[in-house]
Amino acid sequence: MEQSNKSHRKTKDKNTAKKKLHTQGHNAKAFAVSAPGKMARTMQRSSDVNERKLHVPMVDRTPDDDPPPFIVTVVGPPGTGKTTLIKSLVRRMTKSSLNEINGPITVVSGKHRRLTMLECPANDLNAMIDVAKISDLVLLMIDGNFGFEMETMEFLNLAQHHGMPRVLGVATHLDLFKSQSTLRASKKRLKHRFWTEVYQGAKLFYLSGVINGRYPDREILNLSRFISVMKFRPLKWRNEHPYLLADRITDLTHPELIETQGKQIDRKVAIYGYLHGTPLPATGGTKVHIAGVGDFPISQVEKLPDPCPTPYYQQKIDDYEREKAKQENAANGTVASTTTRRRRRLDDKDKLIYAPMSDVGGILMDKDAVYIDVGKKLDDQSFVPGQEKGEGEKLVTGLQAAEKSIAEKFDGVGLQLFSNSTELHAVNDDLDEDFEEDDNEESKHDKGRSSLRKPRLYGKSVQEEDADIDNLPSGDEGEEDYDGEEGEPRMVEIDFKHQNSDEKITLETDSEFELDDNEEDWGIAAASKLNQTKNRRRKWDIGKLIYMDNLSPNECIKRWKGEDEQDEDHESDIEEDDESFFTKKDGVNNKVKDYSADLEKFVPYFETLDKLMQKWSNVDQIQNRFIGAPKLKSKKTTSDEEADDNDEEEELYGDFEDLEAEGEEEQQKKESEENSEDDDAESDTSFTNFDEEEKKDLTVDEEREMNAAKKEKLRLQFEMEEGENFKEDDPENEYDTWYELQKAKIAKQLDINNAELQEMTPEQRQRIEGFKAGSYVRIVFDNVPMEFIENFDPKFPIIMGGLLPTEMKFGIINARIRRHRWHKKILKTNDPLVLSLGWRRFQTLPIYTTSDSRTRTRMLKYTPEHTFCNASFYGPLCAPNTPFCGVQIVANSDTGGGFRIAATGIVEEIDVNVEIVKKLKLVGFPYKIFKNTAFIKDMFSSAMEVARFEGAQIKTVSGIRGEIKRALSKPEGHFRAAFEDKILMSDIVVLRSWYPVSIKRFYNPVTSLLLKEKTEWKGVRLTGQIRAAKNLETPMNNDSAYKKVERVERHFHGLKIPKAVQKDLPFKSQLHQMKPQKKKTYMAKRAVVLGGEEKKARSFIQKVLTVSKAKTEKKRAKKADQRTERLKRLAKAEEEKTQRDKEKKKEYFAKNGKKRPMSGESEDRSHSNKRRR
Repeated sequence: MEQSNKSHRKTKDKNTAKKKLHTQGHNAKAFAVSAPGKMARTMQRSSDVNERKLHVPMVDRTPDDDPPPFIVTVVGPPGTGKTTLIKSLVRRMTKSSLNEINGPITVVSGKHRRLTMLECPANDLNAMIDVAKISDLVLLMIDGNFGFEMETMEFLNLAQHHGMPRVLGVATHLDLFKSQSTLRASKKRLKHRFWTEVYQGAKLFYLSGVINGRYPDREILNLSRFISVMKFRPLKWRNEHPYLLADRITDLTHPELIETQGKQIDRKVAIYGYLHGTPLPATGGTKVHIAGVGDFPISQVEKLPDPCPTPYYQQKIDDYEREKAKQENAANGTVASTTTRRRRRLDDKDKLIYAPMSDVGGILMDKDAVYIDVGKKLDDQSFVPGQEKGEGEKLVTGLQAAEKSIAEKFDGVGLQLFSNSTELHAVNDDLDEDFEEDDNEESKHDKGRSSLRKPRLYGKSVQEEDADIDNLPSGDEGEEDYDGEEGEPRMVEIDFKHQNSDEKITLETDSEFELDDNEEDWGIAAASKLNQTKNRRRKWDIGKLIYMDNLSPNECIKRWKGEDEQDEDHESDIEEDDESFFTKKDGVNNKVKDYSADLEKFVPYFETLDKLMQKWSNVDQIQNRFIGAPKLKSKKTTSDEEADDNDEEEELYGDFEDLEAEGEEEQQKKESEENSEDDDAESDTSFTNFDEEEKKDLTVDEEREMNAAKKEKLRLQFEMEEGENFKEDDPENEYDTWYELQKAKIAKQLDINNAELQEMTPEQRQRIEGFKAGSYVRIVFDNVPMEFIENFDPKFPIIMGGLLPTEMKFGIINARIRRHRWHKKILKTNDPLVLSLGWRRFQTLPIYTTSDSRTRTRMLKYTPEHTFCNASFYGPLCAPNTPFCGVQIVANSDTGGGFRIAATGIVEEIDVNVEIVKKLKLVGFPYKIFKNTAFIKDMFSSAMEVARFEGAQIKTVSGIRGEIKRALSKPEGHFRAAFEDKILMSDIVVLRSWYPVSIKRFYNPVTSLLLKEKTEWKGVRLTGQIRAAKNLETPMNNDSAYKKVERVERHFHGLKIPKAVQKDLPFKSQLHQMKPQKKKTYMAKRAVVLGGEEKKARSFIQKVLTVSKAKTEKKRAKKADQRTERLKRLAKAEEEKTQRDKEKKKEYFAKNGKKRPMSGESEDRSHSNKRRR
């Protein structure tokens, strides 16, 4: 019997490096350069591909720690599934369902990433323009059955001229295709058309049918994953301006103002949102532009807690708490086991959503109310406690769980002023009158002061003072000078700081908070104790005080020094009224020196003159601290004369030093320094050299470490100031390409800026840098038109854009403009055009121009057909190279089915004085002609006009040139002109001149958000449009009417050359004229007579042609009748076919139109149909 053994496992074929080299039949390394030409082409192509990927290096100002949420905009024609897509994405990312989409929706999509989803209104061109300026990612909805519609093409063109964002195509309604081959062909066609409009290889997603109100989970999962890993490049305009997409607005106007003054008053409005772009200045009064409303100065900016924080922040807080716990455990000597859990995916609690305008969690925030979905009416409780699904349900269950009402909760609660005093309750009405009188007396004492004093306190900390007040017993005895049972007066010390002196004042009283007959004494004692805990001396910043217009210089100095007239009056009242109440210790003013407090408040402190004189009694001690001419001393001066000579030498040679006496001076200096050091040690207010004091206590090694740290600090400072080797022409430059060099420069500058800003306090950084991107802020505006609040619609986005100083000015802008190739008509000069330039949308009157050989700027009446021209218009200035778009009509009611974007262009010059001229032809007629001189009429109307044009060149229609000489005296406006040849009376004289054209200073901002119908903004209209709207006829001007031109034919005389001239002419130029023949020629004399046979033949042919013509006419008439009969038969057959199709449709929908069959039923039905056939 054979033994059955287990078969061995087969050895795996390892794909080693050697096998990889021989995959194509030969060693790839050995034959790497077998085709050098091919290798060179490959290298060239790869370098070209890499170069195309590069962009101009740009500074990314987005903060790394807390970036703002990326704005994802869903754009598409009506009915393409925009709302369904947002609901599906929100459901996928947050596991919460939205019933209605209103305004922006912010969700957390990753540890460091948030997304703000926004639906762009499909029928509003203004919203499409605004959204194209701020979107980081655009989800372009395309109906697969129709392809690219007009709204899609308009938005793509708008986005291209406002900084192209990232675009993802989403094709929907693909479930309506019945055949798979048609579906595949449509997908391919859509993909290639999308690549043509965006870029080659752009991503296009396909969404099939809707299941349970959402797209399929697998398709949405793929789309959300792609969105969550996309990288966004900063765009130039957004990288230079701060901007905000408002997710909530609030009307802060006082209701009383609206009631008293009416609803038409301007409102105070606060908008909320995340900041994007560059930091927003923290100073008040910064001007910004709200798209669709106008320019407004910021009244107040406030940073709020992030309503939708990223999990990265929570992780940072956890790390901080963990490190703090480690330090505490190390200090206590205990070891705690802390395990760090790094999450690879988001928890459900981190999948936050913030949509204040939508119904998130059962809550719907409107502009003036908050609505909570409470469920059905028949249920006792709308929601079950503990099973809440959203914030609104938690609020409702909390209200349902309330056991007592607010009145019941406060029933029986008394009033207690202090922690150790008795609680006071209300008194019933049926008590005795005596008890009521006692209560009234006590209530007089309980009232106390109606307004609190504001004494300036100086001394103990807040915690100590709170403890002192809490430990004080409540005085219920009513005695004035003695404390309870002991009967000894209590001495309590209160520290007040006066203007001139710091005095320690004692308080003599029985109990500080005791009620007695003297109500003022009790008030003084209570206020002095209580105000120690509340009122603090205000610290004024001198930098702010000097710029306050409502303060005089004296008041600024008083506030900076800490002086306050009101507090002085209160303290003087206390001293005058209650001299016996406060007593000074030992009758001496005890001044307390607190230099730290003085430094905090920046109050200058000086010693008195007496102390300074005692301190510096010997001037030699401070002699070395002053600069002066050195005194020359000589050992050999013995007589008075020599002394006088030395004095003269000191005056003459005071700039020179005696080097021989240097040793003595050094010795004296050392002695004076020692004396001064002794005095400094004795003095309390002397300046100390801290570096020297530190070095005294350090060892040699520690001193070396400190010096090394200083050197490292200086080295870093040098690197920050000088930078690395960023010179492009330097051969030792470590960067290979210019691109790497520029990126290194930008990175180094960012590091320097961040290092400087991190050394500042948060307040200083905010004051200098402003509110950086990613902050959730509340911005308040004053004097906002009331229509903005009254006609607010959350479906239309509210965008606030910051303005640079240049953009706040208005002037003339020169731009290069071109009519869009898809727009039907060319543009006319001075026709109103709505421009989208920067953050603004405004209507202006552009003038189109061209340059004539760089000599003049000539006006064009219309834009060229396919090329660029120049345009000059009035409006807010914008940086050169800023692109813009132009639209003629914004209102939907005036829009036809055509392409609405009329022009595109780019700004070239700003705030310029351009001289635009247009051609003007003046026409005159001669009325008296001399040899080469003529008198011209009907060209000018006065001699002044003629004088203006003296010397101007004129020309006749026949081409004879001339010049204007002088005006004639008698007929007004007539002048004398000289020509190069004699002109005729029939000649027309033309003067070509250039007339200056002025640019109309017209600026009309598009305030679409102030209208109730946001899509119906209408600006300035043309005269023809107004006449057509009002059914007015165009007034007829006789001179402008076209008339039939009747030109009389002119007969010119023949050219007559004198015979003397003819003789001298050469033979070629001579006139060869033949004399007319008097006799008739043979051809003229002969007559044609038909013979018999020829006559018969001609008549026969005529008869044959007549018969043939009649037959042709008969055939043509018969054919026309046959065609008429045939058309009648075809029409009748078509009508019968239409009727049969209608009946078939009725039968089909009667059977199959009630409900859609399941997949199995449709297959069975198809099999049965086949069998029948």
